[in-house]
Amino acid sequence: MNIDKANAALESVYTADTPEALAQAYAAWAATYDSETASLGYLLPFLIAAWVARHVPSGEGPLLDAGCGTGLSGPSLKALGYQDIAGLDLSEDMLKIASSRQAYSELKQAMLGGPLPWPDGYFRAFFSTGVFTLSHAPASGLHELVRITRKGGHAIFTVRDQVFESGGFRDVFAELEQAKKWRPVEESPWFRCYAIAEPEALVKTFVFEVL
Repeated sequence: MNIDKANAALESVYTADTPEALAQAYAAWAATYDSETASLGYLLPFLIAAWVARHVPSGEGPLLDAGCGTGLSGPSLKALGYQDIAGLDLSEDMLKIASSRQAYSELKQAMLGGPLPWPDGYFRAFFSTGVFTLSHAPASGLHELVRITRKGGHAIFTVRDQVFESGGFRDVFAELEQAKKWRPVEESPWFRCYAIAEPEALVKTFVFEVL
């Protein structure tokens, strides 16, 4: 496996300066995304299942994989007993691969940061990995994700260290807490999101209860 090729693809998505450029970068990467991120030791799509399982009993309602990409998380959660999982992503090419996994009840093309195509309180929980990172979804996208999550539900997501302060995540967290839209439940330490490559790439997982 060519780790240099995988690193080059990673660089192209981290440096995309418009949503259109990001979509194009993922379209170009979609066919080899799974094998190349595996070569880097990408952990997040599988590790997020542990936080979901800790806070969300199976069978309590639909989950949303927000920024599902090729759908790597879906089969892991399905294996743990979660049957009703929706996915959204900005890349049609990535969604085609996610569909082939037969782990999602529905898949929709949408961009985090804009309006999402579900009613208020629709989901039992949303989870998201590798989306709140460089040149990707804005912190403001959390408002809409909270809107479509039911009261008593959970928000479970990772944030990259390099955007936590500069991307305004701390401020959005405080806004939602002060507005009594959610409360903090769990926060992981900073940890590596690639087991093999990119040792400086750190993320933190956050869990909130929606109020």
